Amino acid sequence: MAETDAKTDAGAAEAQAGPRVTVRVQYVKDLSFENPGAPRALADTATPPQIQVNVDVEARPMGKDHYEVALHINATAARNDANVFVLELVYAGLFALENIPRDKLENICLVECPRLLFPFARRVVADATREGGFPPLLLDPIDFARLLRQHRGPMAASGQATAAPAKRGK
Repeated sequence: MAETDAKTDAGAAEAQAGPRVTVRVQYVKDLSFENPGAPRALADTATPPQIQVNVDVEARPMGKDHYEVALHINATAARNDANVFVLELVYAGLFALENIPRDKLENICLVECPRLLFPFARRVVADATREGGFPPLLLDPIDFARLLRQHRGPMAASGQATAAPAKRGK
C-alpha cells in the first residue's frame, strides 16, 4: 500500500509541477573567422575599424518538449571600405521546456533561452577575435524581450501574427 501511495504522490507532484526550462546541451554549431588583411590589418592600429554586429535568434521544435534555440551572430570590422575581419557564429542549445503553456512558448524560446545562451556565445566571439590577433570583441548585453517586441511591431501593423517560435534579428 505504501508503494502505491508513493507512486500516486509522485504522479500528483508531476502533474502540479510548474513550468521548467532545462538546458540539455549547448554547443557551437558553426564558427567562421576570416582575417583577410592579415598581417597588414593587424599592424594598422592608428585607425580603429568600424564594427557592425547583427544577431538573429532561431527556435525550432525537436520533438516532444524539446526545442533547439540558436543565436546567429555576425560581426564585421571594416577600415577604409576593406574588411578587417568577419566573424560568423551559430551558438545553439537544446532545451527541454516542460509544463510551458503554448501561448508562452514563443517568449521562452526567443527571450529566455537566448538570454541563457548569450554569455557563452559572447565568450566564443571574444576568444575568436582575440585569437585572430585583435582585441577581444566584447558584445554588449542584448535585451531579447525588446528585440522580440520590435520584431512583432511591423508584423502586428501588417496584420500578421507569429504563431510559433521563429527567427528574429537585431
